[in-house]
Amino acid sequence: MLFLKDRGFQHPVASEITPRAVYEQRRQMLRLLAAGGGGLAMAGWASREALAQIPRPNKLAALAGARSGVAGATTMEKLTAYADVTTYNNYYEFGTDKSDPARTADTLKTRPWTVAIEGEVKKPKVYDLDELLKLAPMEERVYRLRCVEGWSMVIPWVGYSLSELIKRVEPTGNAKFVEFVTLADAKQMPELNSRVLAWPYVEGLRLDEAMNPLALLAFGLYGEVLPNQNGAPLRLAVPWKYGFKSGKSIVKIRFTDRQPATSWNRAAPSEYGFYSNVNPNVDHPRWSQSKERRIGEDGLFAKKRATTMFNGYEAQVGQLYTGMDLKRFY
Repeated sequence: MLFLKDRGFQHPVASEITPRAVYEQRRQMLRLLAAGGGGLAMAGWASREALAQIPRPNKLAALAGARSGVAGATTMEKLTAYADVTTYNNYYEFGTDKSDPARTADTLKTRPWTVAIEGEVKKPKVYDLDELLKLAPMEERVYRLRCVEGWSMVIPWVGYSLSELIKRVEPTGNAKFVEFVTLADAKQMPELNSRVLAWPYVEGLRLDEAMNPLALLAFGLYGEVLPNQNGAPLRLAVPWKYGFKSGKSIVKIRFTDRQPATSWNRAAPSEYGFYSNVNPNVDHPRWSQSKERRIGEDGLFAKKRATTMFNGYEAQVGQLYTGMDLKRFY
């Protein structure tokens, strides 16, 4: 990864990029082999690569997913505890404190639920939730989540690549962007009267970003359906972008020829860009983005982690931004 003055972001061919986690694992293997622990090392390595499915918390209905074969879809980092994932949330329709959604989102009714596909597609359609659940095989993906506020988690999602849905609706040649509109129902969402944002919450991706295999249409986490506070019944998980790009409780997906006006970009364009890729070299106007606090590592002596470019997914997505000035297109 190179930042050249006046030339923006440059990087080599994607296939030549080795993620840091991978080469660190290789170094660990070489050290073990050199120490004479080759057999044990290989056995341990194999068991690590064949991890069993993550145990369910038995809180909600089961939603099993097969181990994903998508490159980069399974980080080996320690999972954030289910209790933290489900009680430390940004979902402003249910309150602005992190603990509010877990307390108030029980009012959200996730059935019946439909998602309308509109705009520049050959096959517009209104999908029922059950249709979407059966549209493609469910996979388990363990992604890092990096919030623009400077904290992070590691979450085991269940879902399938957003591209599976996109391919079925067949975007036209005019489709350049995908807009995601989330539910806005004052009867179910107590904070819609607040002026934090203009509702409904809207997010968007460039079409090639949405087609990247890592862009996930998520229906569950920890082997169960999504809790309401985490965006039930379906949401996005776009792991190389800040968390607010991953819209919750989606009701409409619109394909357009123009970049959509997204909620946080409209509210504070100098602070929240359309792309919002995780970038330790581009600070938020009010704080640094070079480090992050991993939820669950909050002890007195816990150190912040260094934030990595594209949240560690550069090998998989860096080519999408070749030649772009990511300080300008933040």
